[in-house]
Amino acid sequence: MKTKHFQIWFPKIALFLAALFITLFFLQRLLMPKYMSDIVEGALTAEYYEETTDHEVLFVGDCEVYENFSPITLYQEYGISSYIRGSAQQLAWQSYYMLEDTLRYETPKVVVFNVLALKYDEPQSEAYNRMTIDGMKLSKTKLDAIEASMTDRENMLDYIFPILRYHSRWSELSAEDFRYLFSKDKISHNGYYMRVDVRPAEGFPEPDILADYTLGSYAMGYLDKMRKLCEDKGIALVLVKSPSLFPHWYDEWDEQIVAYAEQHGLNYFNYEKLAKTVGIDYNTDTYDAGLHMNLAGAEKLSSYFGKYLKENYELIDYRYDPDYQSAYAKKIRFYEEMEAAQRQELAEYGEIRSF
Repeated sequence: MKTKHFQIWFPKIALFLAALFITLFFLQRLLMPKYMSDIVEGALTAEYYEETTDHEVLFVGDCEVYENFSPITLYQEYGISSYIRGSAQQLAWQSYYMLEDTLRYETPKVVVFNVLALKYDEPQSEAYNRMTIDGMKLSKTKLDAIEASMTDRENMLDYIFPILRYHSRWSELSAEDFRYLFSKDKISHNGYYMRVDVRPAEGFPEPDILADYTLGSYAMGYLDKMRKLCEDKGIALVLVKSPSLFPHWYDEWDEQIVAYAEQHGLNYFNYEKLAKTVGIDYNTDTYDAGLHMNLAGAEKLSSYFGKYLKENYELIDYRYDPDYQSAYAKKIRFYEEMEAAQRQELAEYGEIRSF
């Protein structure tokens, strides 16, 4: 009798659980932020998983990589296949786990890490954490990234099941949430966020005097983990400081990175100090008054840095590979179309509105 009852009820229970799962999945997709028309940087992490080619150079870091280096320029001028796994205020430990996540899919020859994030030695903001982590595919690496990044008021379950965190977004839903329910527009170029507008550099306040200029042990510990991971995988690690006038990068911090690089035989380039050598003009090459490069500045920096990469590492010139030619023809077309669309908006409105 019990067996008969089980045979009757089991299909109904299974159907109910399947319907519940589908409903929760749908609601979670609906309620999660889409990062399409507002704070588009939150869409950067997930775009990596759509790539169809490998990359010999991988950039990891914060806005000073995803706004300052152009992988399309690296390909067009040197045949370098590269990708930027960066996000807004991506902290040192998040860059480490982003590298670890990437190594699940490919092994680059060179990893480039921007050192600005080493100024932070503890979790900063749930909003920035979400923009970096939510787009990662579920894995042990993602769980470790969550554990390392959570602020005091956050918990692991809210990241594993985002519906627990975003269930209250009902009142904020818009047409965009339905439009991008299952697919999103592409917003980056191998991780690069393009801006063509120009806003010349303006004056910044004098930097604060710090009580202690020592870079924190937590952040530096993850730099060391990154270095060791690269060594284990036979990857060259290169440290850079992108050109920027703000936030201030103290000489005392720079000296510690120089010392670390010398101790471990790494190359470190402070392009903030080398801006003139690169050809950066803060009157024409920044879109936000000196914080980040616009397209002109990013292409200058990429051209300069690409020459170093090409001359110092055995990188394949993928301009002669038929598969890469096909893939990059589409990427270059998208790159040029976005540039044209942004310039058209500038001419029509005097500002960038859609990007």
